[in-house]
Amino acid sequence: MAHARTADGQYDFVATAIKPKSRRGFFSRLFDSMVDGRQRAAEREIAAFLEGSGKFLTDDAEREIDRILSSSTRF
Repeated sequence: MAHARTADGQYDFVATAIKPKSRRGFFSRLFDSMVDGRQRAAEREIAAFLEGSGKFLTDDAEREIDRILSSSTRF
């Protein structure tokens, strides 16, 4: 049985032009920043709740956090 050694890396034998990186659009960046801001606000609210309730994430605390965040008009 014959074994042939293969190339370890990929080699480009044809010169290709470097494609410029496409910038994300304005609205995509705006949407992402809005989502990130809301995520940080939710995390701050959860941290404040846990500070006041004993700093442990129990099943009851998790249900209460879910109730607070789902009933809030800000989120």
